[in-house]
Amino acid sequence: MSKILKNIGKVCRMIKIEHSVFALPFAYAGAFFAAGGWPGWRIMIFLTVAMVAVRSFAMAYNRLADVEIDAKNPRTQDRPLVSGELTPRFTMQFIVACATIFVLACAGLNWVCFALSPLALIWSAFYSYCKRFTHWCHFVLGSVLGLAPVAGGLTVTAEVSLTSALLFFGVLFWVAGFDLLYACQDREFDREEGLNSIPAKLGLRAALGISSVSHFATAAFFVLAGWAAGAGFVYFLAALGAGLFLMWEHRLISAEDMSRVNVAFFTVNGIISVLLFAGVIIDLALR
Repeated sequence: MSKILKNIGKVCRMIKIEHSVFALPFAYAGAFFAAGGWPGWRIMIFLTVAMVAVRSFAMAYNRLADVEIDAKNPRTQDRPLVSGELTPRFTMQFIVACATIFVLACAGLNWVCFALSPLALIWSAFYSYCKRFTHWCHFVLGSVLGLAPVAGGLTVTAEVSLTSALLFFGVLFWVAGFDLLYACQDREFDREEGLNSIPAKLGLRAALGISSVSHFATAAFFVLAGWAAGAGFVYFLAALGAGLFLMWEHRLISAEDMSRVNVAFFTVNGIISVLLFAGVIIDLALR
């Protein structure tokens, strides 16, 4: 534990802690929809711990699995595990600690969450190998983060509702769409190394087109989730806002200009997740 505390800054860089803003609001949205409002402190605390732990597990596992690949890629050579700031042994210890915390947090929620926790860990780790055999890896990543609203709903009712299922697909296509944009940066490297991604396999324009279609599906599923939950106009205004931000995201990037991909990846998508969750909270409060 002392080693983890000493290396906290390096660990945060390794797991990109700021990217927690992508999945966590959707886990909360699933819980709020399932509870019809505030789900209670116990659920919110254990859900937060579980989500941060599983995301940290997945990111650290991915970094360890890809360390040799990252060492060859100029874009990723400054990652702590590649530069030697963190060791593989420390990273493995961190992975085990995160997995343990995740399982214990799930046990504090209910028996369904506890029983499903090993499957969530396996699926989160599985993504790390997908680029080795399928160019549809972006959609596997989407399915990992798509579990967030499903998990949120399970913490309250121990059941998968239609609302959380529709949010699952919304998040799946949302994440796949913006991961496609981000992966465009590595398309030449992926080709040279024999790695699979849609930009490397099908080209830049095809990747941008598939991303656009994915985000259109995202907007549709967010609306359908609101319909299934019996949401009011505030939620649908938030969903509309999310759709407009998705449109803006695609205006920031083109086949001729990829210079603003980081703005599109982090800033815009961070706004989308927080905006939709805010729509859920306000809408439920007004009922």
